[in-house]
Amino acid sequence: MAGAEAMVKSGILYGLGVGPGDPELMTVKAWRIISTAPVVAYLTANGTESAARDIAKPFLPADIIELTIDMPMRTEREPAQEAYDKGAAAITEHLKAGRDVAMLCEGDPFFYGSFMYIFARLADRFETIVVPGVSSITAAAARLGRPLSARNDVLKVLPATLEPERLREELQTAQSAAIIKVGRHFGKVRNILSALDLISSAVAIENATRPIERIRKVATIEGDTLPYFTTILVYVGGEEW
Repeated sequence: MAGAEAMVKSGILYGLGVGPGDPELMTVKAWRIISTAPVVAYLTANGTESAARDIAKPFLPADIIELTIDMPMRTEREPAQEAYDKGAAAITEHLKAGRDVAMLCEGDPFFYGSFMYIFARLADRFETIVVPGVSSITAAAARLGRPLSARNDVLKVLPATLEPERLREELQTAQSAAIIKVGRHFGKVRNILSALDLISSAVAIENATRPIERIRKVATIEGDTLPYFTTILVYVGGEEW
């Protein structure tokens, strides 16, 4: 006869996109799951507060179990992989006990989202449901009131972490581009945009849709660093800002 532990149905793992910052941009489905899940998981960076949790905060039940996955922000991959391993193990314990776990992810879980690394570790063992969210790129376009692309235009999404030569090459052949993960790479990005005579067609949106949102022409920004949650939209061949 199977023991009581073996008869417990595993919980469901949810990957929830909570959007770019404004809680009202979270989907109804994500809100419903957050409001009913017994466990919520999210990343913290070097022990700081979680941006994803801050977005979802208005919808978190008072009795929800919170599971933090502290992520060391370093260039080496090993510490991050260890953090994901540890987080996946902690989530596994809740799922085995029959508790659903909702992991929060800024923007969309599968668009450069941290949830994909937890998904890779657990989706083959537990039922997993991914709920898409509004990305920072679409939020930035909405805040600017400018379409990302039209008709047969091709939009390129480029991480600022690319090597300078690769980033330059991609921008040379772009019709429009969205540069993400800007942060400490801003100086490099600005130099490349200037060299390609694209700087007048580029605008930076920091923390789109959040109370601390800031929109500026790239050509007017001093210094080599911007907040991590910065998107630069470049309209190649388009009108100047």
